[in-house]
Amino acid sequence: MKTKSLIIPVYNEEDNILILFKEILSTGVYEVVDNIIYIDDSSNDDSLSLMNNIQVEYKKVIVLKNSYNRGQSFSIFKAAEYSNHNLFITLDGDGQNNPLDILKLLEVYLESDKYSLVSGLRIKRKDSMVKIISSKVANLVRMKILKDDCPYTGCSLKVFDREIFLSFPYFDGMHRFLPALFKGFGKKFFL
Repeated sequence: MKTKSLIIPVYNEEDNILILFKEILSTGVYEVVDNIIYIDDSSNDDSLSLMNNIQVEYKKVIVLKNSYNRGQSFSIFKAAEYSNHNLFITLDGDGQNNPLDILKLLEVYLESDKYSLVSGLRIKRKDSMVKIISSKVANLVRMKILKDDCPYTGCSLKVFDREIFLSFPYFDGMHRFLPALFKGFGKKFFL
């Protein structure tokens, strides 16, 4: 049986922490996962305090903290090393993804032995126009150079195998290249 860790990197998300956690509870995701690992990337708002309060009340919640701001890839990798579960689900703390989609991605992952990575797609981004355009250009360049057959890697919602993920060499920004890494290791992914 696959054990599951939900990994949520957080940086200055005090306005989203409680809303996102309530969504995790209301969608049934809390019951499906074995633990939820919040990783605070050295926030300078009340994010850490809010996560610690959730941890006190909910036994599946674990809060880790980076000693200084290291970025999303480091945060995910640190939580992955901490966890002993064999399946990871990542969800950014910004609230731009619906936790209900976790159940859909898990269903695809668990019903098929052919995928080692299942990723969501963020359709309606809540970012500035500059960030949206930059992301589109970066995705085109990445796809052309790496030939990873992945039109978009910006969605933080992903389900993937722990052992394969931890076999990749760590580098900053690696969360943006997960489809290419999985494909490079001869594994299939689903978007």
